[in-house]
Amino acid sequence: MNEILFCGSNHYPKLIKNKPDRLSKRTHFKFENQNQNRSQIKQISSNFFSTIFLFENGKAIEHLQNSHQNPHKIPIENIQKVSVSFRNKAILTADGIVFAKGKHFNPNEFINISSLIEDKNDRVIEDIICTFKSIYLLTSNQNAYGTGANKDAQLGISPKTLRKTQKPILMMKNVSKIFSGNNSYHVFLLNLNQELFGCGDNDHGQLGLGKSTKEKWKIKKLTKIQKIPKGKIIDIQCGGSNSLMLVENQNQNPKRKLYSCGVYEHNGLGKRYKHTYKFTEIKSSLFENDDDILDFACGYSYTLILTRKGKLIGFGANDFGQLGIKDTTKTQSIPIQIELPKLRFNENISIIIFIPDILNHFFIILLFLLFLILKKI
Repeated sequence: MNEILFCGSNHYPKLIKNKPDRLSKRTHFKFENQNQNRSQIKQISSNFFSTIFLFENGKAIEHLQNSHQNPHKIPIENIQKVSVSFRNKAILTADGIVFAKGKHFNPNEFINISSLIEDKNDRVIEDIICTFKSIYLLTSNQNAYGTGANKDAQLGISPKTLRKTQKPILMMKNVSKIFSGNNSYHVFLLNLNQELFGCGDNDHGQLGLGKSTKEKWKIKKLTKIQKIPKGKIIDIQCGGSNSLMLVENQNQNPKRKLYSCGVYEHNGLGKRYKHTYKFTEIKSSLFENDDDILDFACGYSYTLILTRKGKLIGFGANDFGQLGIKDTTKTQSIPIQIELPKLRFNENISIIIFIPDILNHFFIILLFLLFLILKKI
């Protein structure tokens, strides 16, 4: 049994039954999973058209938007991770193989794109990220590859040289992690020396270079981000025109702080001004000295934050109820605390927020996913 809370725009009639189009109130339902031998949900990845549920047993099913048909099974076994964006879908298996389907690959069936890497010794993949029109691969040799569209130089190459490619292109060596989002045209790469590089669309300053976007709209090669906060980068999540960075510093209190750059369409940076060209701290009295940020996620025009004490904090657009508050006409320009229903938790499991980046507001908003493993009574 899996317990999930949903709110936002409801376009999945087979998933959330007998509910209105807009769910401004958090809707608690049990995900029935009889066909997966009662396996627990491991991950959810979603875009405007589909949502894929990955289970602990390595199998996955897909729900399609506005479809009254039953969900269909993904024909791949031993799945480790799924990633879905507007144009593409990517599947990573436990053996390090990546299968992709979409506009720049095969729209009807998954193909093995890791086998297209020129260096045969670099075909074992550790991580994948599916962005708006591109896919990024991190290999076991700590090398980063990009494939798909390159219209905004998101593969680190001038669009005049390469507009799109099905063959993965080596972007950088000695990479520890790749950061992006499924609504993004930009990407960050963190190397083994904890140096941060970025490339792609910078129209609103979302790469945090600290300069006006008029100077550089598209960053055509990986560029070192100089002005970043001190501390260890825990995570970076990218929206369409913004980026958020979670940094941990053992010498500060609270130890974890959240920084942002770029712009939201509805002022969802937690600030009252529109642009920030470098990573700037999001400050709020809700982030107490003894209450660190556990996790966070950003959508197209909103952000949700989960603290270690279980507080859910949100800010940004709420026109479809995606913040889980009743007033769908109000945009929250500063962080507010969102009330949660009482839930039972197994103390031995972690709590994970998953919010998909969205193409526009006509998309189901997964407010947050709480993995809840219930023991048989």
